[in-house]
Amino acid sequence: MPLDPPRPDADRGPSRPPSPLIVVRVLLPFALGYFLSYLYRTVNNVIAPDLIRDLDLAAGSLGLLTSTYFLAFAAFQLPLGVLLDRFGARRSEAVLLVFAAAGAALFAAAGGLGGLLAGRALIGFGVSACLMAAFTAFVGFFPRHRLPQINGLQMAAGSLGALAATQPVAWALAATDWRGLFWGLAVATLCVGILVWAVVPEHQRPSGEMSWGDALRGVGEVFGSVAFWRIAPLACLSQAAFLSIQSLWSGPWLADVAGLPRDGVARALLMIAAAMLVGHLGLGSLAARLSRHGVPSLTVAVAGMGLFLLVQVALVLQWTAAALPLWIAFGFFGTSGIITYASLSQTFPARLAGRVNTGLNLLVFVIAFAVQWGIGETIDLWPRAADGGFAAAGYQAAFGGVLALQGLGLAWYLLWRPRPGKGRERF
Repeated sequence: MPLDPPRPDADRGPSRPPSPLIVVRVLLPFALGYFLSYLYRTVNNVIAPDLIRDLDLAAGSLGLLTSTYFLAFAAFQLPLGVLLDRFGARRSEAVLLVFAAAGAALFAAAGGLGGLLAGRALIGFGVSACLMAAFTAFVGFFPRHRLPQINGLQMAAGSLGALAATQPVAWALAATDWRGLFWGLAVATLCVGILVWAVVPEHQRPSGEMSWGDALRGVGEVFGSVAFWRIAPLACLSQAAFLSIQSLWSGPWLADVAGLPRDGVARALLMIAAAMLVGHLGLGSLAARLSRHGVPSLTVAVAGMGLFLLVQVALVLQWTAAALPLWIAFGFFGTSGIITYASLSQTFPARLAGRVNTGLNLLVFVIAFAVQWGIGETIDLWPRAADGGFAAAGYQAAFGGVLALQGLGLAWYLLWRPRPGKGRERF
């Protein structure tokens, strides 16, 4: 007998929870994909010293190499949203993961910076569906009030990927080099792509009949919405700051500003990733619980992003005596912006879920690319220290600029108050 998901209402999603078997078939493959996506995103944090040594990279070049993932990821978000709503999450992600595996192989075999950039870009393109495909599928399989919690579980899988990209990667580098590591990741990525294709149930929705014109009009509907643009600046700047710093610059900061040795940096990154795991699980569950008592999930997201700003103030001031607690708080509260995806998914019809999520993700990753590269270029304005590390003043200026941008995003959200009942009014 076929295991069909609960049939969703066109705008409200399913009214009853799915069976436990469906939950496993939907959550597990997508979680494994996002685990790999986040591992790819953050692995340069640990292998950065090897890349700097082997290729003699400056901070700006390291930032460009790592942030190329974000640029390729972002460039495919709008087409991805159309593909997700037209062809479904299962097929879209499974095919794209084949490209990610090819990118990892190209990265492993590259003989210079150009090859590494091409491999990194192909990886970013290939994993571009790992989160959005899951979020889009969840809208069709789970009741709306459960989405913050379910999304939090998916994000927790990413946190486990971030965990794997810390001390476990350092252990792997004791047995092989970064090239051997990426050959292994290429094989693992191909296997997960096959799993997604074979295990995830097809989501039965009429949007497979949607024309490309209808798909593009849906994109315009999302980007023309007042509700989208009220929260987008804050959510995108907060998530971009978190992604760009956590995935690359947290490790060098801990080494160059806090003075930790390499094994100490790896342990600290492990704790940051553990805090991310707790944040994704805890804040998602909190938002789901409070929503049943009339507290909008967006309120939880904004409160968390406000606390995330305060943590960054302390990092800009370089309170190195409390470096580890501050970075743990950074990992925890940095996850709060992800709740915005569930909130916006509930604001728009289910038929637009893919385009809502990928529209927001497009902005997040374009900004993350600019921020991650810009931090490196800013740091390069100061001469290196005698031991080859980057200057503490460079980090302070770069992180301070990122903090200021987020402050502007928060001010935009607080000062712009749409009229009651006009949340989805168009410009």
